[in-house]
Amino acid sequence: MSNEHEFFMQEAMAEAEIALSLNEVPVGAVVVINNEIVGRGHNQTITHCDPSLHAEVVAIRDAAKHVKNYRLLDASLYVTLEPCCMCAGLLVHSRIKTLVFGAYDYKAGAIGSIMNLAQHEKLNHKIDVIGGVLETQCSENLSAFFKERRALKKAMKAKHNIANGL
Repeated sequence: MSNEHEFFMQEAMAEAEIALSLNEVPVGAVVVINNEIVGRGHNQTITHCDPSLHAEVVAIRDAAKHVKNYRLLDASLYVTLEPCCMCAGLLVHSRIKTLVFGAYDYKAGAIGSIMNLAQHEKLNHKIDVIGGVLETQCSENLSAFFKERRALKKAMKAKHNIANGL
């Protein structure tokens, strides 16, 4: 595993921590061109009531503004979770060269887990993909978040049942 990939994945993980502090699903992303971070993002769907504000979208928008171009040629995107179909489509349209992700998403991952838009034969752009960088740490952060969320939901249900004599 490249130290460079681990370094930038840790930067994406720092963005995921920001999402966690906002009670968002802890996913973070950074866009890198020539070993420089040109875009950062973390999930903001709940905060802004906008289902499109995934970490990848926020980071790519930030990078596009930074380089003043909607095409991010020669850019690498580092993200803590395998992108969904919306984000995978954005990667193709923005011409991201390389995607590096941490955890695989076996329920919604569109870069190989349930489909592969990064290499789809009918699309006009193919993305180089490196999956599983710091996978354990990325997976554990997401698992801990959802475990805590389930426990909170269970406690609230129990409190509701007690209050209603159930």
